[in-house]
Amino acid sequence: MKLCVINGPNLNMLGIREPDIYGRTTYADLCTLIENYAAEQDIDVDIYQSNHEGDLVDKIQACYGEAAGIVINPAAYTHTSVALLDAVKSVAIPTVEVHISDVSQREDFRQVSYIRAACEKTICGHGLNGYIEAMDYLLEKLAD
Repeated sequence: MKLCVINGPNLNMLGIREPDIYGRTTYADLCTLIENYAAEQDIDVDIYQSNHEGDLVDKIQACYGEAAGIVINPAAYTHTSVALLDAVKSVAIPTVEVHISDVSQREDFRQVSYIRAACEKTICGHGLNGYIEAMDYLLEKLAD
């Protein structure tokens, strides 16, 4: 089974950006965590990060016919991007939205998620383990 993990803007700055919110674990550490878990579960995983909305749309579209599921942390684009919503809707691949922090406890503008309407599940505030939870959800769903 192939899953695609897509990360939006500034996630490449994990460990540097606002460590009181996101922790000191780096983006490379996150990728290693995901890759190791995928290997344990016999999942083919493709991890992608971009700071550019159109690149993220292109990656979502490239998943069509290639990936069985998508784990996405759209980061700031969560709250602004109808384009990402439309891309996930267009490929019709089971998708889980992940946020490292608990966005429900943050600024008012972070309470809106456009992409959520196209996602089967949202995981917020579970740190980096939210990615593992999302992969587990997709594994269980796709096994049925």
